[in-house]
Amino acid sequence: MKKLISQHNWAQSFQVYKNRKVVSMLFLGFSAGLPILLVFGTLSAWLRVEGVDKTTIGFVSWVALAYGFKFIWSPLVDRLALPWLGKWLGQRRSWMLLAQIGVIYGLISMALSDPVSGLQAVIVFAIVTAFSSATQDISIDAWRIEAIGDDFQGAMAGAYQLGYRLGMILAGGGAFSLAHFYGWPTAYLWMAFFMLSGVITVLLIEEPDHSERLKNIQLEQQMFEQLNLLQGCPSALVRFQQWVVAAVISPFAEFFARNGLFAVVILGFIMVFRISDITLGVMANPFYIDMGYSELDIGLVTKTVGPFVTIGGALLGGVLVMHYGRMRMLMTGAILVVITNLLFAWLATQDAELIWLILVVGADNLAAGIATTTFIAYLSALTNKAYTATQYALFSSIMLLLAKFVAGFSGLIVDASSYPIFFAYAAALGVPSIGFILVLMRHENLRKAENSAQ
Repeated sequence: MKKLISQHNWAQSFQVYKNRKVVSMLFLGFSAGLPILLVFGTLSAWLRVEGVDKTTIGFVSWVALAYGFKFIWSPLVDRLALPWLGKWLGQRRSWMLLAQIGVIYGLISMALSDPVSGLQAVIVFAIVTAFSSATQDISIDAWRIEAIGDDFQGAMAGAYQLGYRLGMILAGGGAFSLAHFYGWPTAYLWMAFFMLSGVITVLLIEEPDHSERLKNIQLEQQMFEQLNLLQGCPSALVRFQQWVVAAVISPFAEFFARNGLFAVVILGFIMVFRISDITLGVMANPFYIDMGYSELDIGLVTKTVGPFVTIGGALLGGVLVMHYGRMRMLMTGAILVVITNLLFAWLATQDAELIWLILVVGADNLAAGIATTTFIAYLSALTNKAYTATQYALFSSIMLLLAKFVAGFSGLIVDASSYPIFFAYAAALGVPSIGFILVLMRHENLRKAENSAQ
C-alpha cells in the first residue's frame, strides 16, 4: 500500500477510506462531536426557553472552557493506567470508554434536572459532561495517531471531521427538532443514547501498539530506580516529583529536544494558523443579519449547506494529503482560507442575494474542511508516540489561545470601520501562516537533503 501511495496513485489515495481503522475514526469522531454543543449552544437555547436570563447563560457558557484546558490533565490520560479497564481494553480504549460513560451520565443527569428550580445541578452535570468529553478527545486523538502510520493521518483526520460534524448536526438541529416535539429532557436523553455508538466502536477497535511508548517508560523507570538507589528509600514526595517529571515535563522537553530552537517556529505557526477563520467566524452571523438575510436563509445556508460542504472538504483534504503530502496541502489550505475571507469582503458590497451567500459560504466551508484536515494531519505527525496524548493536547490548546484572544476584538474593528475592511483584515491575519509554512517547507527540504547526504 505504501509503495503505491508513494507513486501518487489516485485510485489508491481514494481507497484509503476503506481502511477499517479509518472507518472506525468516523464513529469516534461522531462520539467526539456530539457533546460539545450540548454544553454550549444547544444548552444556551434550552436555558433561554426556560426563562434563564442572558447574563447567566453567558456565564454558563464558560463550561466549554474545559476543552481549552484539556492539556492540564492530558498527562494523566497518557500515563495513568486505569485499574480494571486498563487491563481489559488497554490504555487508550479504557480512557475512551470511561470518558464516554461520563458523558452519558452527565447528559442523562442534565435531562433529569430542572433548569428553573435546579440550575446549579444542570451546571454541575454540564461540567461533568464537558470534562468527560474533553477527556474523550484526548484519548481519541492519541488512538488516532498511534493506531496507523503517518501516511494515513490525512484520511483519519478527514473521517474524524466527517463524524464530528455529523455529531454536531445531530446535537444542534437534531436536538432542536426533538425538543420541539417532545421537550428538552427527552432530547438530551436521546443524545445520551446516541453516545452508545462511540461505546460500541471502542469495544470493537483494537488497542494500538505501545511498544515505543512502553520502551520509553521503562527507560525512565530504570533512570529513576538508579536515582532511588543513590537516595536510599525515597519519600512519597520524591516519587511524586519523579512521576511529574516523566508524565508532564518529559513530553514538552522531548519536543524541544527533538526540534531544537526550531520548535519555537513550529509553535508560532500553530498559534497563527487558525486566527483568520476564527476571527471571521465571530462576526459571521451578525454580518448575515446586518446584510438583511432572513433567519431562514441563514439557517439553511450555514447550518445545512455549510456543514455538508465542510464534510466534503474534509474528506477531499484527506485524499489530497495522501496524494500530494502534508506540506503542499498545508500551503494550499492556508491560501484558500485567505482567498475565501476576501470573498466575504466582496459579499459585503453586494445586495442580499441568496445565491451569493450560498456560493461564498460554500467556498469558505470547503476551504475550512481542506485546511483543517491537513492541519490535523500535520499536528499528528509532530507528536512523539511515546507522549501522544500530552503533546497533541498541548498543540490543540495552543492552536486556540491566541486565535480566541485576537477574535475577541472583531466587534471593535467592525464598529470602527466597516464589514469589507474587517473581512480584508481577517484575510490579512492568514498571511503570516503562509510565511510560516514557507519556512517549514524549507526546513523540511534541508532536513531531507541532510538525510540523503548521510
